[in-house]
Amino acid sequence: MGLTVRSGRAGLLAVIACALSASAAGAASLLDNFWLPNDKYTGELPVCSEPLALGTISMRFAETERMYWNSALNINSFSNVREIAYRPWGEGFQPRRYCSATVVLSDAKPHQVFYSIISDSSYQGFTWGVEWCVTGLDRNLAYAPDCKMARP
Repeated sequence: MGLTVRSGRAGLLAVIACALSASAAGAASLLDNFWLPNDKYTGELPVCSEPLALGTISMRFAETERMYWNSALNINSFSNVREIAYRPWGEGFQPRRYCSATVVLSDAKPHQVFYSIISDSSYQGFTWGVEWCVTGLDRNLAYAPDCKMARP
């Protein structure tokens, strides 16, 4: 059995496919340089008080309460917004900014909300996204116990 050397377009396509898929452990492939946004590498994420992040939490909270729990609860206000951690596991991991805030809901009760702003986690991974948990209202226990899994 011998080694077959391809020539022409088939050989060129094989070389390109190999170059795009092969990468050393921990190194970015050639495809990463063309298809992934730069904030993955720089870690440039908005601050915890970013209005778009807080608005996303408010909107999705109300939607989840209405659609899944038949509840009319909404977030009325955010206060004591602060950062808990930034890239707590180091530079080699997906950049995340962990935050907490106090929210007052439409029933006038205060709750703690823990959320993270995560690089490349939006729809189709083009920009940052937000994951959040309101203490006492994690009804499906996605971040149980008591929103601990939403913290660093």
